[in-house]
Amino acid sequence: MPKESFWSNRVRGVKVAFKGAFLLIRTEASIKIQIVIALIVTAAGFYYEISAVEWIFQTLAISLVLGIEGLNTAIEKLSDYAQPDYDKRIGFIKDISAGAVMFVSIGASIVGLIIYLPKIF
Repeated sequence: MPKESFWSNRVRGVKVAFKGAFLLIRTEASIKIQIVIALIVTAAGFYYEISAVEWIFQTLAISLVLGIEGLNTAIEKLSDYAQPDYDKRIGFIKDISAGAVMFVSIGASIVGLIIYLPKIF
């Protein structure tokens, strides 16, 4: 079998990534909620005319939350596949993964408060 070219390999990788993103959106309630929040915050950014630097931080915060939530979902699914029965070690892994989402979500919330509290008040 001939080796794929660099570009066809990249295109295939992007297609797989989009497929994964759509699967995540279609199947995970937490991602749906976070996307709604991201859309609301984005609309607020336009309404309050936030600066370019604020857009950068807001975009990074949203991306981090969605990305880490995707990784958390992957870890949970992989854990369930590897050990379908209850196992406290798997529970420990899942709790740590959820904790990572919480850390990023708290950070994103702080970014949002720093950007929007002065504009609202």
